[in-house]
Amino acid sequence: MIDSLVSMLVSFKENYFSWLNFPSISVTDVIEILIITFLMYHVLLWVKNTRAWNLFKGILIILIFVLLAAVFQMNTILWLAEKVLSVGMIALVVIFQPELRRALEELGRRNFMISLFSFSNNETERFSDKTITELVKASYEMGKVKTGALIVVENEVALTEFERTGISVDGVVTSQLLLNIFEKNTPLHDGAVIIRGDRVLSATCYLPLSDNMELSKELGTRHRAAVGISEVSDSLTIVVSEETGKVSLAMNHVLYRNVDADFLRDKLEYLRSGKVAVKKKRFRWKRRNSNA
Repeated sequence: MIDSLVSMLVSFKENYFSWLNFPSISVTDVIEILIITFLMYHVLLWVKNTRAWNLFKGILIILIFVLLAAVFQMNTILWLAEKVLSVGMIALVVIFQPELRRALEELGRRNFMISLFSFSNNETERFSDKTITELVKASYEMGKVKTGALIVVENEVALTEFERTGISVDGVVTSQLLLNIFEKNTPLHDGAVIIRGDRVLSATCYLPLSDNMELSKELGTRHRAAVGISEVSDSLTIVVSEETGKVSLAMNHVLYRNVDADFLRDKLEYLRSGKVAVKKKRFRWKRRNSNA
């Protein structure tokens, strides 16, 4: 039965599709394809979970230009691309050495068979209206008693590398939890809190400080860290000043000082809509009023 079916398929192919040249595929070829797929998937997953994602998109744009140069025979651009490529790979390894080391460590700790068949969805989940309300409530309650706070709300770019620098919390976002974390003289009050979706991931996280010279000299470490994380990701960061109790936020390279509750809520809702993207190349410093 099976032999006759196979012979019918072979004769059908010879009669109607003889012009097609089907390559012979062995079991080894299938295994090789699966291994390459597995490796490429996890490489792309690693790239997406680090700051390398934006760099990867930039490299794709450059490759498109090089491809156009090759099509139109732009020899000068092709010569420059050839020279840059020889040192570019070494530069990438040096720049992303910490991320590469962590990726290899994770690969060594991971169960190979489980990870082989695990294709979990790591997309950032959007936060709810309740989370927005709790964030706004906590920010202004801390402002009333001049409790310093630094709260980072993750967007499309994963903040995994900064999350690792802190202490895992993994709790539902509530104003009470945030107030307890940033209470003075408590173990978790120093550093930033990172929020993904409706959960507080980590506390006491270290953020990169902005070295932008346009920042006011009166700003402290919290504000510079808020701007710094906005320069390397598309997150929104809420800052409560310990000196003045005023609430500021940093998003998309922009620092908004002395914002009110409605403004903060609008920005959080705008972030949730998924319209925020890192587009600005130049820092802008915005003041809500003259008393900021």
